[in-house]
Amino acid sequence: MLFTNATIITLSPTRQILLHGAIHTTGPLITAIDKTPLLLARFPHDDIVDLTGHIIIPGLVSTHMHTAQTLLRGCADDLELVSWLCERIWVLQGNFTPADGYAAARLGIAEMLKAGTTCFLECMFADRYGFDGLCRAVEESGIRGCLGKIVMDTGRYAQDDAWAMHPGLVEDRETSLMGTMRMWEKWNGRADGRIRVWFGARTPGGVSDALYREMTALSRQHNIPITMHCAEVRADLDFFASTGNHSAMTYCQSVGLLSPTTVLAHMVHLSDEDMALLAASGTHVAHCPTSNAKLASGTCRVPSLQRANVNVTLGTDGAPCNNSCDMFQEMKLAGIIHKGVSGDPTVVTAEEVLEMATINGAKALGLQDSIGSLEVGKKADFVAIDARGVAMQPWFNPVSAVVYSATGRDVRLVVVDGKVLVRDGQLVTMDEGEVVREAKRCSREVVERAGLQGRVGGRWPVV
Repeated sequence: MLFTNATIITLSPTRQILLHGAIHTTGPLITAIDKTPLLLARFPHDDIVDLTGHIIIPGLVSTHMHTAQTLLRGCADDLELVSWLCERIWVLQGNFTPADGYAAARLGIAEMLKAGTTCFLECMFADRYGFDGLCRAVEESGIRGCLGKIVMDTGRYAQDDAWAMHPGLVEDRETSLMGTMRMWEKWNGRADGRIRVWFGARTPGGVSDALYREMTALSRQHNIPITMHCAEVRADLDFFASTGNHSAMTYCQSVGLLSPTTVLAHMVHLSDEDMALLAASGTHVAHCPTSNAKLASGTCRVPSLQRANVNVTLGTDGAPCNNSCDMFQEMKLAGIIHKGVSGDPTVVTAEEVLEMATINGAKALGLQDSIGSLEVGKKADFVAIDARGVAMQPWFNPVSAVVYSATGRDVRLVVVDGKVLVRDGQLVTMDEGEVVREAKRCSREVVERAGLQGRVGGRWPVV
């Protein structure tokens, strides 16, 4: 196919932007990128998609996502973290069934695709949600998924027993670690390579040192990447200190977590020494500004991480602490919040934010040779944004228009592996109405099983 007449932000090593550009695809790969007249002359008989007035970018890569939590959107707003987690989120998730997990995955994937996310990292999918269903949802939808299955053996957060997990979520070594290995053997590389199975370790305090070391040994032996929440809240620092006066990164180093195949999410509370260890180890950071702001966890020191040469990526986190899987909204906040915190309007530029959401994310997932930029020989994963509407006019810098003006609702076309998954803003591989109906049914049943009817709404009377 030949996609023509667009402004193309390539994210190639030269960061070239093409006006009146075109992309030619053959099967799952990009076979040519050039000015539209040149490619029309080269490929006169191929099917043409005219994208006049559109901006094409590489598919967005979300490096931190809880697909199961999509069923719980808006059920725990404006709460402090302990109440949010222990009285609402864990209670609800502890009452999930595999059918709920599948419905949630389909809803989250549908939302991500329609908003231009073509690849995501599921950080912590519990056994009770039905990992097979998550993989089926990825396979059926056409999205690219790096899927972290949970690893844990302790049912609490940090060292505080008051932060006890719902018993429905507690897993042991056999279910979590060995279960991940079984799912890796069954699913890794399936769906034409779009499915990758990861270790999704629980936050320190939910995993014993011995299990961490066993997991990291298996990670090195089988080349299975790891993702984990870390240094998200100050309680994490208290836990690290209790284990031998460790900092966040010296603890992670002691159990083998620091690695170029590890993505650590949030990373709000880091010292300069922690950042040096991150940089030396090649470990990646998933920045989640909306979640961190909404839960009042703090603000990740992204400008300092950039100066330390740490690879920073972007993730939306789950729907209860973001209410959206829209990476465009995440990009805008990432480009703004650090200016306000630092008092310096020049930090974290639009160009750096778009890198975080594309090529940096691909690098963190070990996929930089396949996705994250638009180059000949790479996978045909890209997104076309309709830039003709009043909310995006006029624009002088296409990168600024994408990061600061566009939203996921401006996405008109999504291509993954050379296949059109969203056309004219509508899902091609999924029945959106059926996905929504099933998600609404399952969400109501989860609330009923959890006994939280009447407690998940807002503060004002609804009559």
